[in-house]
Amino acid sequence: MATVTFHEKPGCKNNTRQKVLLTSAGHTLVPRNLLTEPWTADSLRPYFGDTPLPTWFNRANPQVKSGEIDPATLTEAQALALMVANPLLIRRPLMEVDGERRAGFDMAQVDAWIGLAEAPPRDVETCPKSHLAEPAPCPLPPAPKT
Repeated sequence: MATVTFHEKPGCKNNTRQKVLLTSAGHTLVPRNLLTEPWTADSLRPYFGDTPLPTWFNRANPQVKSGEIDPATLTEAQALALMVANPLLIRRPLMEVDGERRAGFDMAQVDAWIGLAEAPPRDVETCPKSHLAEPAPCPLPPAPKT
């Protein structure tokens, strides 16, 4: 089994689920705080390999969801500078095993890379929070019975 350096956002429910999947498969985790890591463009870039630049970003980030930041319009240098300045923009987790680095948690890819135990049928990468600009309306209480 592998030793996985696992850069996460502490408290992220999906990162917690991902860690459970990895440890259930027998892997040893070395958790790291993605938000406090002293990232540079050079230290961050290897995690993305040859994946398309827009996939480097956390799609659930409010700036990305709103269109304020459009990854498809950025150069590599611009994208890395934004992510170094604001690590919440980085697709997570970032994982490293024996010098090989990856971003995100596509279960099929992780399984092919280092192996997973039986995977649950649900998505463990997409953030379950909606990040709505405005809160959802509260439902009205039921009408009193007459």
